[in-house]
Amino acid sequence: MSSPAAGTIKKVALSQQDYLAPLPIPTGQKPVDMVNMIWRKNDVYLDVGNVNIGGAVVVMWFMSMFYIGFYMVFKAIDPKVSSFILWSGLIIVGIPALIFIYSMIRPTPLPIRFNRQRREVCVPREEGEYWLVPWETVTAAASQHSSVSQAGKTTSGMLFISFDNPDPLASEDNKHWMWGFNCGGNEASMATWECIRSYMEVGPHALPKSNDFEKYRATLKGRGLLWGTCCASAEGIWLHIRKGELWEAIYLIICIFLFGAPLIFMLQTWKLSPPPTLDYPEIIEWSNPLPPEQWARRSDALEAAVIQREAELLARAQL
Repeated sequence: MSSPAAGTIKKVALSQQDYLAPLPIPTGQKPVDMVNMIWRKNDVYLDVGNVNIGGAVVVMWFMSMFYIGFYMVFKAIDPKVSSFILWSGLIIVGIPALIFIYSMIRPTPLPIRFNRQRREVCVPREEGEYWLVPWETVTAAASQHSSVSQAGKTTSGMLFISFDNPDPLASEDNKHWMWGFNCGGNEASMATWECIRSYMEVGPHALPKSNDFEKYRATLKGRGLLWGTCCASAEGIWLHIRKGELWEAIYLIICIFLFGAPLIFMLQTWKLSPPPTLDYPEIIEWSNPLPPEQWARRSDALEAAVIQREAELLARAQL
């Protein structure tokens, strides 16, 4: 599947497309895991998953607090209005909540595995099939769209990563596959993509600290997941207060009550502890470390593109 070269920017009214790969050149953004996609990381491979529990919980929790607040305000003023607000909230929040619950009880989708030593990507497909895709053929793009209303300008963005089936005899409906991450904007999408690119081109040390769901569950042992999460949140607030970090404590309280942070951590730990892994015998062997002399190297084309891009970023920083 043809795609514009990395670094290409296409703008139209209220939207912008930034093409990030191929070839995977630096974006200029610091790697940040915006959507908790890093499930497993070591010196050989990176497992990336697409289960955005936090984004769904934040929206539903905030909407719930919004409707509950208005219900309490109008309860003493006009019971009919408060009743309407309550039922509206149950419908507007309840339907997405049922869909979310259904997604939570379904089996967790397998991750995509990026092997930096072989410079290949294992893409699991249906019915036990998988693709081994060369890293430098992976396509990535950040897509940002804006809308203007009486409330002001609203911007949303997605990171799209697509893969081509290396089998030349594959059927037409099995030649391409795409993943989408709801990141919030082009810079956020680039920072998310930079996690994968930096791991493959720089190394594991270039990535931010990832979620260690097993370690988090271990700290809650003996308390239970729900009660342990609540205790951990209270202890975090008290620790900031003892250190005199008042603003940090206030920020944590806001995250707890306004965005449901403890619920997010609890559900992520329950759903992704441990994260699913690729248990195909051939992929287990493929995931074993190689001697350094057998590691795959960058192509000449990518090497030249990276040098050019780094020079461009350096010149931009000096302006």
